[in-house]
Amino acid sequence: MYRILMRSSDGLLFNRQTSVHQILGGGLFADVILWRDKNVTMAILVITLASWVMFERSSYRLLSYVSNVLLLLLIIIFLWAKSAQILNRPTPPIPHLQLSEETINEAAAMIRDQIHTLLSVSHDIALGKDPQMFVKVAAYLVLISVIGSLIEFHTLCYTSVFVVLTVPVAYQSYEKHVDSSLIKGNMKLKQLYIRFDEEFLKKVRKWILEKYKQS
Repeated sequence: MYRILMRSSDGLLFNRQTSVHQILGGGLFADVILWRDKNVTMAILVITLASWVMFERSSYRLLSYVSNVLLLLLIIIFLWAKSAQILNRPTPPIPHLQLSEETINEAAAMIRDQIHTLLSVSHDIALGKDPQMFVKVAAYLVLISVIGSLIEFHTLCYTSVFVVLTVPVAYQSYEKHVDSSLIKGNMKLKQLYIRFDEEFLKKVRKWILEKYKQS
């Protein structure tokens, strides 16, 4: 299996043929994450760091901060527009944004598919049909609980932004080495799960069936 994963894409994970930039959707979003537009990326990092320092050093809360920023922005735009009307100057260059019906339908379809997938996975886990997924979900929930108990929300947000703006570009630089290590690690995890299933989960399922038959 390891050879199959590595063969067709010269060591890339999942036999993918696309670049990291294409996986991220291309365009401005991918350019910012991969530091192709360094000015924008650096500005996001600086603003995020300044916000984190402000939250860490002051008594500000996220909701209060966002509300005050939006209020200040609204006042500036309103006064700009009114003064432009009085002085016969150009109005603020605010684009007219409007979502098309096609975009809304596509977003709704995507959300619906994701919800259906989540409900299907939850159903299988609840009925014990997918022990492997149960172990993964339980591990993720424990990890989230541990992280939430160790750091505050604004610190988590800053850390997430920092990770998003550093990990993809680092991965792009060393993707073959990273993919090779991930494939080997994935194979070892699968072997550990098979062993765990044989030594523990099968015994639990057998014990549950015996109790069910006795009842």
